[in-house]
Amino acid sequence: MAQAQNSPTPDSARAGGPPPVGSTTAGSIAVAAESTVATRMSAPPSFDVADFPVPHGREEEWRFTPLERLKGLHDGTATADGSIRAEVSAPDGVTVESVGRDDARVGRAGTPVDRVAAQAFSSFEKATVVSVPKETVLTEPVRVTLHGEGGATFGHTVFEIGAFAEAVIVIDHTGDAVRAANVDFLIGDGAKVTFVSVQDWDDTAVHCSQHNVLVGRDAGFKSVVITFGGDVVRLHPRVAYAGTGGEAELFGLYFTDAGQHQEHRLLVTHNTPHCKSNVVYKGALQGDDAHAVWIGDVLIEAGAEGTDTYEMNRNLVLTDGARVDSVPNLEIETGEIVGAGHASATGRFDDEQLFYLMARGIPEAEARRLVVRGFFAELVQQIGLPDVEERLIAKIEAELEASV
Repeated sequence: MAQAQNSPTPDSARAGGPPPVGSTTAGSIAVAAESTVATRMSAPPSFDVADFPVPHGREEEWRFTPLERLKGLHDGTATADGSIRAEVSAPDGVTVESVGRDDARVGRAGTPVDRVAAQAFSSFEKATVVSVPKETVLTEPVRVTLHGEGGATFGHTVFEIGAFAEAVIVIDHTGDAVRAANVDFLIGDGAKVTFVSVQDWDDTAVHCSQHNVLVGRDAGFKSVVITFGGDVVRLHPRVAYAGTGGEAELFGLYFTDAGQHQEHRLLVTHNTPHCKSNVVYKGALQGDDAHAVWIGDVLIEAGAEGTDTYEMNRNLVLTDGARVDSVPNLEIETGEIVGAGHASATGRFDDEQLFYLMARGIPEAEARRLVVRGFFAELVQQIGLPDVEERLIAKIEAELEASV
C-alpha cells in the first residue's frame, strides 16, 4: 500500500528542468524526446506556472470550460487544504516508490500544457512511481484507488513499464475532491499496457488531469477512460512516440447527467515514423445543462512517414437541454502516410431501432436501455476486467433508470 502526500512544496519550476533528450530508464525507453511544438489547440508546454497566464475563457483551450466552477485550480487560489485516501495494490515484483520532484522519471513522459497541469506539478509534495520490471507479465492488474475526503489536493503518478513487460493498470477515483494531477506512462520497447481510468466522483467534485504517454519502439498502449461522476471533469490525454512501430489505442466512455460538465481533450503527436493510433470516444447525455466536450487533435510531424491514424467521437443525446461540443482536428505535415481520418456525430435515439424493438413486444423503457447498451458495447468490451465491466454496466443502467 502507498499513501499519497498532498501538502504543497513551493517550487515554480521542476528542479533541474525537464529531463534531457536521450536519457534512459531501467531497461526501457532509449529515446525520451517529447515534441515541444505547440499545436493550435494547446499552449507551449512548460513546467513553470508563470509561463501560463490566468485563463479568462476566451482562449481556444479554455473556451468550453466553466472556469468559475474549477474552484481556483486555474488561477492559483486553490491551495492543498484537502485530503485524499490513496492506495496502490500491486502484484509481486512491482515496485512502488515515493519520490521527489527531482527524480529523473517525474515529468519525463510529458510537460504540462496548461496552467492547471503546471500548478499540479509545482504543488505536489511526493510523486508515486510504480515500476514493472522488464519482461514481466503481470497476471493481476495494478490498482490505484483515490478517494477524496474534501478540499483541494494535487498529485503526480508515474508508471514505468520495462521492455517487453505486460501490465493492466486501473486508477479509480471516488469521493469528493478538488483534484489536479498529472499521470505519466513510460512504456519500454515491446511492452504492452492497458490503462483504465474511472471517474466516479461525487456530484460536487472537480477533477483536472493531464495524462502523458511515451510509447517505446514496437510497444502498445491502450487506454479506456470512463467518466460518470463529478461536477466538472477535464481530462487531457497526450501521446507521443519514442521509437518506430509504436501503437496507441485511446477509448473513452462518458455519461453526462444534468448540470455536469465533462471535457476530454486528446492530443496524439506522431513524431516518429511508422506508428499507429486509433481513438474512439462515445458519450451519452441527459438532463438540463448536461455539457460534454470532446476535442481530438492528431499532429503528424514532417518526419513521421508511414503514420496510420484515425479518430472518432459519437454522442447520443437522450433528453432535451443537453449540449455537446465535438471538435476533431488533423494537422498533417507530410504526405507520406498510410492513412489519416476523423469523424464526429451527435444525434438522438434512432426511431427505427426503437420501433423495431417495440414491435417485437419490448417495452419502450427497456428498448431504450438496449439501444444505449448497444451503443457502448464495443467500448465496454475493451476493458477486459469483469469487475470493472459489471460496475460500468450497472452505472449505465442506473443512469438510464433515472432518465426513464
